[in-house]
Amino acid sequence: MSLIQSARMNGHDPYVYLKDVLTRLPTQRASEINELLPQKWTAV
Repeated sequence: MSLIQSARMNGHDPYVYLKDVLTRLPTQRASEINELLPQKWTAV
């Protein structure tokens, strides 16, 4: 399953999800990286 399909299945707009994740990724702590998964992601 692709990341885009997974975002859709979790009720997220894939564009908004990917844009947010790619923006937050450089500053996200390694121990908190699982918060960026589609099933746990919340828009800021």
